[in-house]
Amino acid sequence: MRDRKYYWRLGLTIFLTACAVLVFYDTFYMGGTLQSFVTKLVSALAPVLYGFAMAYLLAPVVNWIEVLINRAAKKWAKADVAETARWPRALSILLAWAFVLLLVYLLLVMLIPQLVNSIAVLINNAESYYNQIYNWINGLLNGDSEIGQWASNIIDRYYDNALDFLQDKILPWAQSMLTSLSGGIWSGIWSVVSFLKNLIIGIIVSVYMLAMKEKSAARCCKVVYGTFREDQARTIIRATRKVDYIFSGFVRGKLLDSLIIGILCFIGCSILDIPYTPLVSVFIGVTNVIPFFGPVIGAIPSAFLILLVNPLKCLIFIIFILVLQTLDGYVIGPKILGGSTGMSSFWVVVAILVGGGFGGLLGMFLGVPLCACLRALIKYLIDRRLRQRNKPVEAGAYVDRDREPDPVPPEETE
Repeated sequence: MRDRKYYWRLGLTIFLTACAVLVFYDTFYMGGTLQSFVTKLVSALAPVLYGFAMAYLLAPVVNWIEVLINRAAKKWAKADVAETARWPRALSILLAWAFVLLLVYLLLVMLIPQLVNSIAVLINNAESYYNQIYNWINGLLNGDSEIGQWASNIIDRYYDNALDFLQDKILPWAQSMLTSLSGGIWSGIWSVVSFLKNLIIGIIVSVYMLAMKEKSAARCCKVVYGTFREDQARTIIRATRKVDYIFSGFVRGKLLDSLIIGILCFIGCSILDIPYTPLVSVFIGVTNVIPFFGPVIGAIPSAFLILLVNPLKCLIFIIFILVLQTLDGYVIGPKILGGSTGMSSFWVVVAILVGGGFGGLLGMFLGVPLCACLRALIKYLIDRRLRQRNKPVEAGAYVDRDREPDPVPPEETE
């Protein structure tokens, strides 16, 4: 029996090692067959992934509504709601989705018309904005300032290179874009239709997931305990709970925080009569989901757009954004996010830069919770190793540890 287990583990180890080698070889030396397969699989499972994401975000809302329904049922009926009753869960899911759809409808009704008007005004005034920027640059270059002379020398030095780049790169690219414009329009329309189809199917999938979330969690726990030893299963379940705590606290909290900031920005800009208020508010709210760099990414182009219309309003907008981001950084953000990640500002910046380099805006958003999970895993492994050696886990205990005398081996003390 022991030999069978030994050979089974050896065979499994050899198989997994061979799979890892093949994946490494395919990824770095071949055409990426595995990557292509994963891309097609993700595309096919897009509705399920959308549904899982929506169910994960709505789970706290459904739980909260279900608790209120159960309390109301106990109070009115003067009896406990049967545990097997399904109508509280069904009603809570219905109310949660009704609230979300109503919120989206109100935002669209209030925001879309003004957003369209802002974009239309921006397009209509594009020529005047161009002339204004051209006059600014022309006045700067024609002046006697050192900046103007420096810019003029740079332009004269690189004029030929810029002209070659325009003729060899930009113009052929523009011609190819015009040639494929009709096909691009149809592909864009098909992409929108495909996204809406996946979104609708995802909503249906999320309803099923919310309805059976406890059973699904119990079955997953059963699989873990049936596959691994008791201590290993407990470790995996605890790690999963920690990951859920980090992601739920950051992702849900950051989305709610960005929604609040976008609404406050819309209200404040409307009161201050800032140009392009809907467009600026949407941009500020969307970019606010990116930690640390989000406010800067959203504020700089918005301020430049307002500057073209009214420099005084631009100054007022910058002051307002500074006040709003200070309020978010010291009051709103800590109240919503709390200490879900537990990372310092330095590691937050590192996570954003690495995540943005690999995954763009989505990577910048998810890089922080992923880095927090990796940090928690490393800390757990190191602390467990130190406890096995009967050493303290506090970091301060190791600062001057090298100055202490070396421990005497047991054989020398006898």
